[in-house]
Amino acid sequence: MIQIFHNPRCQKSRDALKLIERSEEEIQVIHYLKDIPTKDELGKLIDCLGITPEKLVRKNEALWKENYRDRSLSGEEILNLMVKNPKLIERPILVKDNYAVLGRSEDKVREFMKILGLEKNI
Repeated sequence: MIQIFHNPRCQKSRDALKLIERSEEEIQVIHYLKDIPTKDELGKLIDCLGITPEKLVRKNEALWKENYRDRSLSGEEILNLMVKNPKLIERPILVKDNYAVLGRSEDKVREFMKILGLEKNI
């Protein structure tokens, strides 16, 4: 099953969902603004993505720019901020088993599907 951390108001997220829907793989859509991931869940996502917590932050969000852009925050502090303010979480995140990518472009989504051997229908 592919999980997608999805915001239906985001065009890139909608595009990623359309692509993975063509794979005929079972999909779990997680509306992360409503079903907010826990700190542990975010930590696991970050590990699967192979990035730091700061790389998962939407840096163009007004909340980040106005309050945190020029601050030096620990990874734990950033995780706490994302749990408290899930709109700071970059999207979409595609996950299958222990492999995850930020699906911000069609190329990234296609690469994700190819690595998983699911590219036949996309």
